Amino acid sequence: MTRQRLSAVVMTHPRRRAAAEEMALNAPSGLLRVVMDPDPTGTPSVLRTALAAWSEIEDGATHQLVVQDDMLLSESFYERVRHAIEEFPDAALALFALWDSRNGAAVRFGAMAGARWVDAVNEYFPCVAIVLPRRVAEGFVAYGRQRLGGWPDDILMHRYLSDNSVPRHVAVPNLVEHDDRGSISGNAFRGPRRSVCFLPEDRPGEEGRILTGLTVLPFFKHGVAQCAVRVPGPGPRRWLHLDAEQYLRGAGLPAALLRPPGTGPAGADVRGTWLTALAMGFEAGRTGLAVPPTASAAYAEAVATIGPGGISNAGTEELIARRREPLAEVAHRALRAGREAAAEHRTHRTHRTHRPRRPDGPVWRGAATPLGEHLVRALADRPELSAAVIDLTRLHGPEPEVTVRPYDDPVPYTLGVGKVYGPGCSRHTLIGRMVWDALRSRPVTVVGDPEAPVHPVYVNDLADAIGTVLRDRPENHDLVVAAEKPCTTAELARAVHEAVRPVPVRTAPGGDPGRHVPADLARPPGWTPATDPARGLHAFAQWLAYEGVLLESDRLAD
Repeated sequence: MTRQRLSAVVMTHPRRRAAAEEMALNAPSGLLRVVMDPDPTGTPSVLRTALAAWSEIEDGATHQLVVQDDMLLSESFYERVRHAIEEFPDAALALFALWDSRNGAAVRFGAMAGARWVDAVNEYFPCVAIVLPRRVAEGFVAYGRQRLGGWPDDILMHRYLSDNSVPRHVAVPNLVEHDDRGSISGNAFRGPRRSVCFLPEDRPGEEGRILTGLTVLPFFKHGVAQCAVRVPGPGPRRWLHLDAEQYLRGAGLPAALLRPPGTGPAGADVRGTWLTALAMGFEAGRTGLAVPPTASAAYAEAVATIGPGGISNAGTEELIARRREPLAEVAHRALRAGREAAAEHRTHRTHRTHRPRRPDGPVWRGAATPLGEHLVRALADRPELSAAVIDLTRLHGPEPEVTVRPYDDPVPYTLGVGKVYGPGCSRHTLIGRMVWDALRSRPVTVVGDPEAPVHPVYVNDLADAIGTVLRDRPENHDLVVAAEKPCTTAELARAVHEAVRPVPVRTAPGGDPGRHVPADLARPPGWTPATDPARGLHAFAQWLAYEGVLLESDRLAD
């Protein structure tokens, strides 16, 4: 006799009531009930409807399933859910993960390992199809009611589950697929939102096979190959947000391997797919994660979505479909190359353990901050830093600067820095405040003169400037790290509107115009910012939502 009892609802809006009712009709008799948005004419809010759905758990039920009305269910959906709640009665279960997400990256490793579930990672917790134990569902209702009008439901769910130490797992393969019918909540600008791995004919069984302990998660998102990397303890659990190329260079892979094979330059989709899968293969080889002797359908599908997911924000459905197979072949080749590189890396490491360690090394000051952690990791592969002192203690001041001094030079280089933004930076800055508001669907505010100049500097570009100075040793020791042409605060707000979320832009009195960059100071010779502002702002938003929010003291300021 089963110990668990499932209650289930589909949440919907009157505009999509027919889809919800059809889903309920196709469910086992009487299982799936329809829950409507309690204020359908109000400001669109998934959280408002979700709270109503979580409140509708039946008497005597141990678990509540909530699924959104635009989901396609696998043939074994209800059977797998019932097996899963028996296997993991105390866990939150996400039945879907996007193809360009960190949780999607975890699912890919799970498919490689033949697992049926993976531990969720530090990101939003996917809520389009989710099961919660009763006490967790009831607790989330109380938690969410205090935070209406702020964060989206999936970010709030992640924070609530994390705060309460609720185990979180994601299904491999996913049990649902997104059937895009237009977004009522304003997510259409994100492009197609597909599953990382959906097999409609997947059969239930072996639900206890779970993969845990992942520490490196390569994913391809918004045209950029990226890696989330766990910071080893001590201290709270946290992740660095790196470019995949940055991670691979720091791991010691040769530059030639980071370029997709072939003649001529590779397209952005090929390069992003190659770097993501190369990092995935390298991590699998490094940790001994074996590919099943006969690659499973789940693994094949998970690999095939790397490329399409990475271009989904800007590609049409037709382009994504056309590029799927060519990019899948790129991914498989990169996975093999990554595994081979891991094997060579292990051999090289074994041989070099008998060599004497170099006595020199960089000295970091003021790096014990989230921003410092990202800068240290970004510069980890730079040989020019092996004999230098890098001082970040004044980077957070009103006139931010970094000093760098090679051991053999008595005069340090002073780098005046513009407005730094990106992973590791606070939300209590000019750029941080704008991004923070856009994340919570609130207007982006231009404080003071809309034409005031601002010199944004992305974290990776600052790291590159430091490395350039130490490598080239310019004659001028007083330099500025900023773009040649500043933007205005109004232009910055518009960029946040376009890169983070299309919220209104407004003005207000006051002002924080940013650092004044003297016209007579030079920039590091040969250095120019390489990060596209849209890409940098998007990465900053991700870090603030998943990591930065955990570092702020006013957690209820949602």
